[in-house]
Amino acid sequence: MALNKLPTLADAFEAICVMDAPLNDRLAAYAQRLKELNFPFSEAYDTLVSRLIEGEVGTTAPGIGEIMPAFLLPGADGRLYTLEELCDAGPLVLSFNRGHWCPFCKIELRTIAQFHDEIAAHGGQVVSIVPDRQQFVKQLRSVTAGNLIILSDIDNGYSLTLGLVMWLGDKLHELMLGRGIHLNTYQGNDGWFVPVPATFVLDRRGTVVARHVDPDFRTRMDVRDILAALRTANRMQPT
Repeated sequence: MALNKLPTLADAFEAICVMDAPLNDRLAAYAQRLKELNFPFSEAYDTLVSRLIEGEVGTTAPGIGEIMPAFLLPGADGRLYTLEELCDAGPLVLSFNRGHWCPFCKIELRTIAQFHDEIAAHGGQVVSIVPDRQQFVKQLRSVTAGNLIILSDIDNGYSLTLGLVMWLGDKLHELMLGRGIHLNTYQGNDGWFVPVPATFVLDRRGTVVARHVDPDFRTRMDVRDILAALRTANRMQPT
């Protein structure tokens, strides 16, 4: 069934998650359906993205050839993970996401999870960093079939050090509460800050070999580009 024939946004979301299409085509389809259904979020998102671009948000994040700063973050399994140990296991795909509630992030992560075998064949693993508390991180892990490591960045502490944090603003605060999206509950604070969605592919040294940082959170790094970056990371193995 054509997406514009589906009566609800939830129906469209589920259909989009299983589309035979590249990740950014799926994300664009969801953004378009959001607009067609006349959701006020669509206009509010346009305003937010314009503000972020004007403020050059994300421009100071680590670039290609730079070493990713270290972290120590808790996972859904109760373990503490360091960037060093994750990179020791092989090339790493590090994805910053707004939270378990964000449909764009869920489309991205569910799509990436579908390519788990191909990513693993390149020796890679995927780690998503979100500002959600543990009980909500577990919800996000369940929709990705357990194929990703999900870490909690409480109060956006790590994302702040990378310059990857945005304030959603009063309008989105109001709209989200009206839809039952309570970031204050999910994050344990009332700041209404989330990370700018971004993806970094790292080699075993923790060096950035590819990145996608875009204030327009409705676009993400394509899976084909992730796989190409993993091949590059493997050619850069330490001797």
